[in-house]
Amino acid sequence: MRVRPISPEALARELAERIDGRPRGAWTRVAVDGAPPAHPGRLADALVAPLRLRGRPVLRVSAADFLRPASLRLEFGRTDPDAFYDDWLDTGALVREVLAPLEPGGSGRVLPALWDSRADRAYRLPYETLPRDGVLLLDGTLLLGRGLPVELTVHLWLSEAALERGTSDEDRWRLPAYARYEREARPQDTADVVIRADRPGRPALQVDG
Repeated sequence: MRVRPISPEALARELAERIDGRPRGAWTRVAVDGAPPAHPGRLADALVAPLRLRGRPVLRVSAADFLRPASLRLEFGRTDPDAFYDDWLDTGALVREVLAPLEPGGSGRVLPALWDSRADRAYRLPYETLPRDGVLLLDGTLLLGRGLPVELTVHLWLSEAALERGTSDEDRWRLPAYARYEREARPQDTADVVIRADRPGRPALQVDG
């Protein structure tokens, strides 16, 4: 296994080119996965402009807007790492409202956000229609291994030491969930694209061979 250092700008261009290389006339769903210190949302945001320059309509969605209500999410307390891993994300709603409408023959009507976890209430946003040829950019954490129907998975990998350094004191209870994710989902092996993100602003692409 080799790694190739790359600038953030070049990384966004290369990923956009790869996404744009997929067949026209169909939607492309991309999951950008990583723990919060790796900033998966930042990478997903960086892909919007280069994809639009290539003529691809883009819709940004965050998995953080598809968490379960607090009564379900926090049933076992606010700091249970297994609940964080298994129960926080409303996978069914994410598939139903975002990913399934972009299947072949789907309607293309996507709900961009469902649940405001801070206010613990529904957003009540209108549906948006993503044209064919469009790209859905979904960011989140612990996304792989859930059977999400997407065409491309991108994982921002952090070493254990970098993850610990980047995790705030109030969120350190989540570290066992990330360790479990490495063991069970094996994101470095299963993602289509793996980016090593230990050094902020200096990513490296993992290259097989």
